[in-house]
Formats: sequence, C-alpha cells, structure tokens
Amino acid sequence: MKITGTCIECLTSRVRLECTLAHADVPLTEKTVAACGTLLSNIKSAPLSHPQIASRIHRHAYEILGNPDPFSDLKKSGNAESMDVCRNVKNDLHTFRDHVLAAVIANTFDYGVKGHHVTDHFSDFFSSEFVKGLTIDDTDRIAPLCSRVVYLSDNCGEIVFDRLLIQYLKSHGAHVTLAVKKTPILNDATLKDARMLGLDRIVDLLTTNGDRGEIGICLEDIPADLTDAISRCTLIIAKGMGNFESLFELADLPPVAYLMAAKCQPVADEIGVPVGSKIALLRV
Repeated sequence: MKITGTCIECLTSRVRLECTLAHADVPLTEKTVAACGTLLSNIKSAPLSHPQIASRIHRHAYEILGNPDPFSDLKKSGNAESMDVCRNVKNDLHTFRDHVLAAVIANTFDYGVKGHHVTDHFSDFFSSEFVKGLTIDDTDRIAPLCSRVVYLSDNCGEIVFDRLLIQYLKSHGAHVTLAVKKTPILNDATLKDARMLGLDRIVDLLTTNGDRGEIGICLEDIPADLTDAISRCTLIIAKGMGNFESLFELADLPPVAYLMAAKCQPVADEIGVPVGSKIALLRV
C-alpha cells in the first residue's frame, strides 16, 4: 500500500509520541519533528511502500533523539499485562479458531496508529471482543495449510498470544519459523522479547525480518534463512497491518493468512470492513 494524507498525519503524530516517550524537551521535539518532516517530503513520492517510508521516518527520529527504543516501557507493560490475561484464558482456548481469534484481539497492542487507543483494561476488552468473534473468518481454509508455517510477528503484548497459537500449531505437527524484529521499531517484538518468552525453545527456527528495525517486511532485505523458509512453507501467517501493507499487493507468494485488527481507515477500506474489525483473511 502507498502512503496517503491520513498516513502522513499518523506518522507525524507517532514521531511526537516518540519524543514524549523519550522525554525530549520542546527544542529537541521540534527539531525531531521538523527533520522527520523534511525526510518525509523527500521520500513520500519514492517507489516505497508505506511501511518502508514509516520505518525510515521512525529510525531517523530515534537517531535524533538518541534513544534506540522509546517504546521500551510500553513494551514491557504490554507483555506483562498479556501474560496475566493469558494465564486466565488459555484453558478456554480449544480450537484453531479460538487461538487465532485470541492472537488477533491481541493485535490491538499497537501504539503506532493515530486514533487507536490501547485499552487500560485488556482483560475486560479481551472477553468482550472474544464474544464478538471475527469479522472475516477464513480459519477453516487456513487450518489445513498449517503444515509448514512462516509466522511474521508484530507487537509486544500480542506476541504472548502468538505463543499460544504457535504452541497449538506445534502440538498439531506444524513446522514453524518465527520472524521478529532484530532491532527496536515502535512497540514491535524483538529477539529479546521472543527469547524472554521462551519462543526460541518452541519454534523450529527463530529469525528476524532483517538487520534494521523494519515495520512489516521488505522481502529484498530479509536474511537468507527466512528467504529459504518462505520458499518452502505451506503458509505465511502475517500478523498486523504493517505486514499486510507490505505483502498484500505482491504476487508469487505462498498462501498468506493475514491476522490483524483493522485499526485505521485506509487498511479497513482496502479490506472492505469497518475500522476495528478482527480479521483472519486468507490470500492464495
């Protein structure tokens, strides 16, 4: 997907949020916002996807702020809260659909979208959203494809519920490659988060989506082990809007299951659903 006016407003607001999280004073905040605005003006018409542009903007902000991980505290609190909820609900998840729905609800742990609010009461939110179910539910078509899975993760907090889905897949004989971020970007899960949750001992291969903090995925920049895994997989599970925006318009991919909450209008419009919808969409 290409960048829109709404995307530009969202990017600018997220840079200001990063300044706040980094405890930047007013001069440094204005310097950061101005510099990112200049960079955005220079690259917004380039042949880049929205996630590629956003990644460059956020990495530039981190450099100016001198802070490699402004979302660090929010990531820790998101993981901790998800682990509490996970302990309470995991015994109520039985089917493939149950586990997918739980992982999709947890995709709402996302601080990268203007106008999207991360709930302060995730336990209550999870219960109410679980009852509502999925707006698009292709789980019956996705499940038979899960013999060899490449799982592209997204946010902290969310990755706790990804672990439940991955454990379900492994218990049913799936080979799973998990790709996380190598370096921080927004509140996305990194190798550190995956290892802290023991995912390196659960999946068959734990790897990254590249050497830089990259929102979504840029297939030209991924490591060789992930390229090989994708070439041999029966299904890509792509979590979140960044991976959706990166892959949805590409051809010659294995089947892709997009699991996410549609948290912004451009993505919701692309799929044809209301903002806030929970999606398990198979693209073959």
